[in-house]
Amino acid sequence: MHVASALRHHQDVEIAALGLTPAVARALHELDPDRPLPARDLAEQLRCDRSNVTALVDKLEQAGLVQRKVDPADRRQKTLVVTDAGRRMRQRVHEVMSDSRLLAGLTTDELSTLRDLVWKVSDGGCPEACGTD
Repeated sequence: MHVASALRHHQDVEIAALGLTPAVARALHELDPDRPLPARDLAEQLRCDRSNVTALVDKLEQAGLVQRKVDPADRRQKTLVVTDAGRRMRQRVHEVMSDSRLLAGLTTDELSTLRDLVWKVSDGGCPEACGTD
């Protein structure tokens, strides 16, 4: 928990320096710049209510990172299109989320051991309900 908290704090500080909130950054990170997506699908990806996504998309749109456009396949629906500025910001968000400076003091062997231990305590990345219907 301490490591996760330290990572999250570092990421939150870096995300704030980009002028985003963690929730807005996560929403942008979830969008595929090459595949416009309806807001309801983004809500599913984020595992949150559609009303929450509306506020996130409003902020992304106000920042010029996303545009709402009519879906050519269904004109009743709007899709979220990542703008060029959004693509650049998304790349910066990805870099922040991938930053491993907190682990820089570990040797290769220590990193390998850490990876193995984290994998083991997370049940191989698959919780009990995973794969069962």
